[in-house]
Amino acid sequence: MKPLFALSALAALTLASPAFANADLAAKKNCMACHAVDTKLVGPAYKDVAAKYRSDKGAAARLAEKVIKGGSGVWGPVPMPANNVTPEEAKTLVAWVLSQK
Repeated sequence: MKPLFALSALAALTLASPAFANADLAAKKNCMACHAVDTKLVGPAYKDVAAKYRSDKGAAARLAEKVIKGGSGVWGPVPMPANNVTPEEAKTLVAWVLSQK
């Protein structure tokens, strides 16, 4: 009975904390090597990306494509390289980035 309770508690914690899971995915995919949530590093801070695209309804799809293929020119001269992520991972990452405040 105790293992079942522990498993249930872990599942509830995981479902209740998608922001942590997405931050973990960003770290796992090395996004955090160039980006931070609230500080510009090599690339823009995620909160700045969210602010820039907050009212843009098509931003999520375009940004997911940019995460996969890379891009340049929007945030300065340093290009973002293509990333080894699936389309689903890119959508998850972009949704998390756009949720930053």
